[in-house]
Amino acid sequence: MGLGVFVIANDFTALSVAIPKLDADLHTTLNHAQWVINGYALVFGVLIVTGGRLADLLGRKRIFLIGATIFGVFSLLCGLAPTIDLLIASRALMGVGGALMWPAILGMTYALLPTAKKGLAGGLIIGVAGFGNTVGPLLGGWLTDVASWRLVFFINLPVTAFAMLVTQRVVPAGRGADGEHGIDYPGIALVSAGAVAVLIGLDLAQEEGYGSPLILVLLCGGVALLGAFFLAERRQGARALVPPDVLGNRVFAACCLVVLLMSAIFFTALLYLPQFMEVVLHYSAIRAGAGLLPMMTVFAATSFVAGALYGHVGAKAAVSAGAAALAIGVFLLSFLHADSGYWWLVPGMCVLGIGVGLFYSSVTTAAVTTLDPARASLAGGIVYMCQIAGGAIGLGINTAIVLSAGSLSSGIALAFRVDAALALLGFVLSVAFIHGPRRSPAHRAAAHPGHHRVRA
Repeated sequence: MGLGVFVIANDFTALSVAIPKLDADLHTTLNHAQWVINGYALVFGVLIVTGGRLADLLGRKRIFLIGATIFGVFSLLCGLAPTIDLLIASRALMGVGGALMWPAILGMTYALLPTAKKGLAGGLIIGVAGFGNTVGPLLGGWLTDVASWRLVFFINLPVTAFAMLVTQRVVPAGRGADGEHGIDYPGIALVSAGAVAVLIGLDLAQEEGYGSPLILVLLCGGVALLGAFFLAERRQGARALVPPDVLGNRVFAACCLVVLLMSAIFFTALLYLPQFMEVVLHYSAIRAGAGLLPMMTVFAATSFVAGALYGHVGAKAAVSAGAAALAIGVFLLSFLHADSGYWWLVPGMCVLGIGVGLFYSSVTTAAVTTLDPARASLAGGIVYMCQIAGGAIGLGINTAIVLSAGSLSSGIALAFRVDAALALLGFVLSVAFIHGPRRSPAHRAAAHPGHHRVRA
């Protein structure tokens, strides 16, 4: 299942360095080719909540296998695509598969591990995702240079097939709750249409400007549809896409709000730190991608140890510590200027990597475990959608700040200061509202089996 997460996360970043070759091979433009990346991320972000609810209703193993099949089939079609339009369409349908796989994987992982090891589940999934994001540009660049960008898609096939084989043989088949509740089709339609409108509006606003009539229609219409979704959900009862016990849980709502506030930081760093390296430090694209390795490597490593830390200190301390590291890291980076060398950026990137790795794994575990275990996949899907939405909104705001500044370096510094203020607010909210269930003596004994003798 970790391999399933790896291919999903790897595909977010692996093509970023292959766009010039893709442009030349398919005789297209940069703006058109960018939708190979944007289309995948857009469909994934829009459908992930629906994927989580379907996994809880129809069985996580079943939905994972369906999603992995879709992901693999359309990876093959992407690799064989003769035109840019077919490639974009196939990438969008890969996003459908990823949106079904991710929350199902998260729910299965939490279900497989004992209560005392729940923090390990979040750390494992976020850690593998961080590793996939880290190696994506390096793997994609190497495959593109030695052979073709098409291998980025073909490599998904054996990895996905192996993940499906192991999951089919080892993971118990959960029936889900399909006999108890139906599927909320109106809710799926409303949230999908609203999210598509908002995310496309934010994407196009970077070129069209926020005063454009098209952008205003997309953003206002999307917000109206999302408002209608929340009103409609209250009348659906237990059948709702987001049931009442999820909507009304204060800790879960606090987790989602903190994720919304924090996600602009990581997205902005991923976009503008390489730009600073390329434009100001005159790095090549591959060298700028490698320049992010201190942040991405620390992110992945921290995610893997975050589970053990979460088990020792609990939800509030783990989430708050991650939020604090995010705030400190982006604050350190906010002092960059035109004369800053690469090594001046490394301390801030490392602290930021610690914050990303600790925060996202811990807040995901806190959000999932505050709800009934039957909601695990849905909860994971909602948290991840908040991450994507917060990143998209924050990136749009930060782009406007950078473009309005006198220079790239001063614009990035100002954007990072705004992000630091948001991170400080997120830290305060995490301290005030986020907590996890108290651990019983049995849970503590399970976490430290060497300290107690348990009678059979």
